[in-house]
Amino acid sequence: MAVDKRVHRRYSLKIPLTSKALVPSNALMETSNVSARGVFFLSSTKPEEGAPLEFSLTLSPEITLTDNIVIRCKGRVVRVTQAAGSDKVGIAAVIEKYDFETKQ
Repeated sequence: MAVDKRVHRRYSLKIPLTSKALVPSNALMETSNVSARGVFFLSSTKPEEGAPLEFSLTLSPEITLTDNIVIRCKGRVVRVTQAAGSDKVGIAAVIEKYDFETKQ
């Protein structure tokens, strides 16, 4: 049985995610789960493990109770897995730096 090395609790949240590096034309993706230090999402582009990754998460007014808030993140890919029954891959990324931006 594999040992879970996660330090932070994961939340099953569907949050819009964009990354110019992963999908042509900055197509919209969605997280499957989020923690304080990372995200997991599906993509049609397969990055290399360890590759740097810049992406943005958009928190809606339903979450923030105010305006849309965009979180611009820099991190790296820690795991890439083939999604069952799909041509997409699951990407686990660690968040190393982030900045908030309010969008109205």
